[in-house]
Amino acid sequence: MKQVVAPASISRALCAAFLLAAALSTPAFAQDAPHRGRKYTPPPPTAKITVTVVKAANGKPVENAAVVFHPLKNGKDQGGLELKSNEEGKVSIDVIPIGSTVRMQIIAKGYQTFGEDYDITGDSKEITVKLKPPDKQYSIYEKHDTSKEQGGADSASDRPGQTDQKPNDSGSKPPQSN
Repeated sequence: MKQVVAPASISRALCAAFLLAAALSTPAFAQDAPHRGRKYTPPPPTAKITVTVVKAANGKPVENAAVVFHPLKNGKDQGGLELKSNEEGKVSIDVIPIGSTVRMQIIAKGYQTFGEDYDITGDSKEITVKLKPPDKQYSIYEKHDTSKEQGGADSASDRPGQTDQKPNDSGSKPPQSN
């Protein structure tokens, strides 16, 4: 035998069950749940840095120069990011935080390596670097302009009592002992 249930009683029972569940769960949602895990901290605002690499002699762009950015935190290097200059000699980066210091290095074949520290104070920075051809190799056997003195030890203070030695230009061989 089949039992016939009135549709109105089923809908009333479902409605009552739904209202009871809603009434019991409302206070649980109203309370603040304890915060778990890490708090979200948004990343700091960043500056857009555009570097233009040109030749010092004629101002033409240097293509494919390696531009290396080293962000510094408390004077310590935080890693590096290398980009290559395009056909206009330009490189752009926008991940360096405002208020930080970045050490920039430029390496290009046939030119002196360039390096400089920059403070990033605004939301954009334009830097133009003029690369020079390499200087000739330093030799102790040649006379040098003292205004262009390179680093190194002082000959007088490091070697007391010794004079600077120069090569023998007379063509004769120094005496040999047996």
